[in-house]
Amino acid sequence: MYDVVVAGAGPVGLFVANELALSGCSALVLEREQDPHPPLRALPLGLRGLNAGSAETFHRRGLLDAMIEASGADPRTIGAAPEAVEAPAPREVSHFAGMTLDAADVDTAALPFRLPSPAMEGFMTSLEAVTTVLAKQASTLGVEVVRDAPVTAVSQDDEGIVTTAGGQQYRSRWLVGCDGGRSAVRRLAGFDFAGTEPLFTGYVAQVTFADTARLPLGFHLTDNGMYLRTPLEGHLGMMDFDGGAFDRSQPLTRGHLQRVLRRVSGTDVTLDEVHLASSFTDRAMQATTYRKGRVLLAGDAAHIHSPLGGQGLNLGIGDAMNLGWKLAATLRHTAPDGLLDTYTSERHPVGAAVLDWSRAQVAAMNPGPNAPALRKLVGDLMRTAEGTTHVYRRTSGLFHQYDLGGGHSLVGRSAPDLRFEDGTRLGDLLHTGQGVALDLTDDRALHGAAQKWEGRIHYAYGPVRDSLGLTALLLRPDGVVAWADLHTPEPAAFEQVANQWFGTPSS
Repeated sequence: MYDVVVAGAGPVGLFVANELALSGCSALVLEREQDPHPPLRALPLGLRGLNAGSAETFHRRGLLDAMIEASGADPRTIGAAPEAVEAPAPREVSHFAGMTLDAADVDTAALPFRLPSPAMEGFMTSLEAVTTVLAKQASTLGVEVVRDAPVTAVSQDDEGIVTTAGGQQYRSRWLVGCDGGRSAVRRLAGFDFAGTEPLFTGYVAQVTFADTARLPLGFHLTDNGMYLRTPLEGHLGMMDFDGGAFDRSQPLTRGHLQRVLRRVSGTDVTLDEVHLASSFTDRAMQATTYRKGRVLLAGDAAHIHSPLGGQGLNLGIGDAMNLGWKLAATLRHTAPDGLLDTYTSERHPVGAAVLDWSRAQVAAMNPGPNAPALRKLVGDLMRTAEGTTHVYRRTSGLFHQYDLGGGHSLVGRSAPDLRFEDGTRLGDLLHTGQGVALDLTDDRALHGAAQKWEGRIHYAYGPVRDSLGLTALLLRPDGVVAWADLHTPEPAAFEQVANQWFGTPSS
């Protein structure tokens, strides 16, 4: 029997499996596709953006350098210079409904607790690059992956789960569905999936056409929809506001794609050849809970929305980082009561907010007589310092705060990447998947208390180059601050919070 079966060998499924294996749990990944390198994951159609929060997540598991290399990104544009003493202003800000923003308008004073880090910025990547890095780590950690194994049945009882896939049955204690927007696990386990129906059919394609000058590079809103050309050769995107009627209903022929392109672009451009194409919609749906008995959902299996703003991959990585350590602690019988339930209570609101962010962009892009006025109003608001900063906070992935019950304003936020005098960073201490107790007092006031959770909490002590006025921190394994102190830390206060997140101490 496996501890966990994970359905789906995409970025989210592999990340969950790796988190479990990092904590000593056995994980089996079942993937419906036979080909580990499907063409839709490679460039250009597999183009994706990792935001700064996801870059930080890979930094905390020691995978950022590998991810940068696999993505062909320039590390000088992602992290702060090693000698930096202050966090630089962001170099880029995301768009909203195709309206780009100027990073110079971000009010950096309104971004608390930022410190220089190797993961200050997001960067472009591909699904192929992300899965390659995570698959290599999975192999190193001993995660087993079975391909050509679509899930066809799920049954559970008080002891575990039986998952039928590829004609075989696999027994495990838990099942995690990371099998995409049309998740078989979600359907077979009986999750409710609620939301809004689509307004458009979207297309991404790799094409060849001669009159490229007629379709300039960039994001172009028109009276009939949108088209996008990127610098990647032949990479084309379109949105046709047909109520989502065409998506997956008919073959994506050259003739159909050419008709849509001509309509939305207002040109008579001719497509000579279509090499690869896929369609999607802005259907925005979310599972009402992410857990049903011994079955959990993450990534697109838990929520779907339009790709506007590039939030889907990042949202799924956040789910995986939040879920992995909680499920591992549950399996090791070290989790306090209710820990696994906090996966839904923390991540469901994040998913709902991304769905609303997507819906708002679609509303601003929907052709009609009122759309230009709405876009002008939104554009005017976004070009203020407050508006640009708001968009950056919402899309960078660095500034979300979970409600963990008050205390210092850092509690519930991603920890700043404090740097020790020897050059070690706080993020480096999270590579093993344990929590971190950071003690910046001269007399190591928390040493005795932290030792009670040895193996679950890594104890570290200062000094650091910039303490931000802090004397102590307790980090969850996902790098979220569970407790912070500005005064002489009280071991009893530390232990109370450690009990809440790491269970009863072993000594």
